[in-house]
Amino acid sequence: MMRAVLVATLMVFFAGDAVLAAEEDSPATNSSAPAQLADGRGIPEVVFAVRTVLPEHWYANFGYFSPDDNHKCYGQGGRLCKLDLKTGKLSLLLEDPEGAVRDPCVHYDGSRIVFSYRRGGSDTYHLYEIQADGSGLRQLTDGIYDDIEPCWLPDGGIVFASARSRRWVQCWLTQVATLHRCDADGRNIRQLSANLEHDNTPWVLPDGRILYMRWEYVDRSQVHYHHLWTMNPDGTGQTVFFGNLHPGDVYIDAKPIPGSDRVALIKSPGHGATEHAGYVASLGVKQGPDHLPSLQTLSRSADFRDPWALADDWFLAARQNTLVLMDRQGTVRTLYTLPAEFGGAWLHEPRPLAARNREPVIPPRVNPARPTGRFLLNNVYSGRNMAGVRPGEIKKLLVIESLPKPVNFTGGMDPLSYVGTFTLERVLGTVPVEADGSAFFEAPALRSLLFVALDENDLAVKRMQSFATLLPGETQGCVGCHTQRSATPPAEVPQLPEAARRAPSVIEPIPDAPDVPDFPRDVQPVLDRHCVKCHDYDKRDGGVVLTGDRGPMFSHSYYTLVVWRQVADGRNYPRSNYPPRTLGSGGSPLMDKLEPSHYQVQVPARDRQTVRLWLDAGAPYPGTYAALGTGMIGGYQKNEQVLENDAQWPQTRAAQEVFKRRCAACHDEKQRPIPRSLSDEIGLSFWAPDMNDPRLRQSRHIVFNLTRPDQSLILLAPLAKAAGGYGLCRSPEVSKENGGSVLPGKDDSDYRTLLAMCEAGRDRLNEIKRFDMPGFRPRPEYVREMKRYGALPATFDGEKDPIDAYALDRRYWNLLGWPAAQP
Repeated sequence: MMRAVLVATLMVFFAGDAVLAAEEDSPATNSSAPAQLADGRGIPEVVFAVRTVLPEHWYANFGYFSPDDNHKCYGQGGRLCKLDLKTGKLSLLLEDPEGAVRDPCVHYDGSRIVFSYRRGGSDTYHLYEIQADGSGLRQLTDGIYDDIEPCWLPDGGIVFASARSRRWVQCWLTQVATLHRCDADGRNIRQLSANLEHDNTPWVLPDGRILYMRWEYVDRSQVHYHHLWTMNPDGTGQTVFFGNLHPGDVYIDAKPIPGSDRVALIKSPGHGATEHAGYVASLGVKQGPDHLPSLQTLSRSADFRDPWALADDWFLAARQNTLVLMDRQGTVRTLYTLPAEFGGAWLHEPRPLAARNREPVIPPRVNPARPTGRFLLNNVYSGRNMAGVRPGEIKKLLVIESLPKPVNFTGGMDPLSYVGTFTLERVLGTVPVEADGSAFFEAPALRSLLFVALDENDLAVKRMQSFATLLPGETQGCVGCHTQRSATPPAEVPQLPEAARRAPSVIEPIPDAPDVPDFPRDVQPVLDRHCVKCHDYDKRDGGVVLTGDRGPMFSHSYYTLVVWRQVADGRNYPRSNYPPRTLGSGGSPLMDKLEPSHYQVQVPARDRQTVRLWLDAGAPYPGTYAALGTGMIGGYQKNEQVLENDAQWPQTRAAQEVFKRRCAACHDEKQRPIPRSLSDEIGLSFWAPDMNDPRLRQSRHIVFNLTRPDQSLILLAPLAKAAGGYGLCRSPEVSKENGGSVLPGKDDSDYRTLLAMCEAGRDRLNEIKRFDMPGFRPRPEYVREMKRYGALPATFDGEKDPIDAYALDRRYWNLLGWPAAQP
């Protein structure tokens, strides 16, 4: 009844001034708006938060930046406010000049508010409850991790996002918050999501499910898949609501529209804007989660936040420091502007302070006593984009776990991969697929799992580019491989799938195989045994080098395999559901090079398995997260090339004159550019280059050799053949006695200058160490976070105490599964 009164009154407000109603962004003072609204029918109050804003990513608004835990992601000046729309009176329920307030959610009875609050002088947000009159402030959660975005649940609990999941954004320098729940008093906190990235803005749908934003990128673009998902209040039944298949914007702050089957949300453009700013939009999913026309943009600009639907054609929203009312045509009227004494703070999360109906309670399905759940696949051959896959062709599913990061330092994937995976993946093993295409198996709970369909040769036929999570005791099913989420099994299916008529399979580990592949440790020995005899610097068949010599960031063999397109992965592209045998071992030409048809090479089955599993596990360079932010000349931090940039080294500066005199005639910035320093990217994007760009084959990652500096291509290419070079660079100004080579011999002073630059890189790399070098130690920030998580003792000395980074990673991951993940 209260909502109807509010809607009716606001309609009078809009219709009362025809001129203003026809304009967008019509101005209104704080005194005039309530006066026009005051028609005697009783307008509910609105509660909202006020806080300062930092110009950061939409998710970077709690915690600290990894390189410096004193560099906070939040500002100061927090208020929880109550506005009477009839009188214009603003009441401060809570004010903390040095703290911050966010995410108020009014209880079903309208009498109390749960919100997230960082007290002044503290570093961490926690959940609090306060009465609607400002009395009875009560802290609900505590600890060293941030708790944000609470929402009341119909069963009396609270769902919220929390950094208790102990992981960092895969492509930035801030922490991740995933969905958790607790009792109304803050007790019995339990993690609901195993997402490696953020879950945000949970809210309850009319049927009792939780609607939330899930950001993910499994072997695909990091900036195109932050869409809407649902789960039950106990975390079971995680499934897509809208998006995920198609690239799109950030769909966030979604809530039901009263009297309809649609939701209102913010469509924040591209990779999202500060504090979720974007277009107000309306969405219905009657035609499924992939029907893009179902999403309708309502506002005319992208500077709105936190919409609240009063009806299917009236929306409250925040807009910088104002509270606005919008209709479906995008016409906007300002209801309230923060007073000047609030400074540059913004108004956030407006909610009517009124009672509302409680949604139905979905009974819990979790069995906390069980550490596993079960997956049931009806028919792997039933799905989209499966053309050419014959019944009976798929024999197994490879089960892979995508592994969280304990810390991160940049917006790219370096040094985990070159323009490929952002994460390490763990091969758990295989499960059988029955003749009818069905599979039924146990899997560990609260893990981020994906599956690869394998043929009789264990080669990848189809790869999943999203992840699935089980809660303890949950059984989750799917119809087929990449089927519509809304699809059901065909009606003509006469009986249960074969796999469902037996006990569930247990994941079978793969013997004699590393579960988390590491290229230098696992794959390079295979190349040394079977490939290097034809692909070393003294032979270089096909222009290909497959030695393990180190470049400024990667080994030459790793970089060569990627750039010469021998590895097939998602490449950070905004694309999903590739055709069969496109990704992983089934689509990588490298596997063909291991067959006798490639110059009679004889590669044992175990070596082929090593390479195959490396490809299917995302083809990473290191096999440890301790490598992050280390062992790179010209590495990136916060997207700036500040890690060991050699541009001002004396040896690099001396070499610039050589490049100018001996190379510039053929190699300028536009015509066949070559790197002039170990850090010079020659205009290539460090995280999204065009893989067809010819500059990739002469980038810094391949022309500088920091293991054997005299074998650097920057030296061998212009060096005369008679002197041991390739004689590829020639100049008419050079004596024909040397074939016209730019560098006639190793005693040439310019050769010595270039060699000195390469040797300086070798010497510096030997000092700072790469993950595969003796004496390597992780960054202090990695150690700091491992101590915070409890993976290392508080007394551990990061400079002196022995450390096994590979073992430490595993200790950290083991802290995160069920039941260890429960705080």
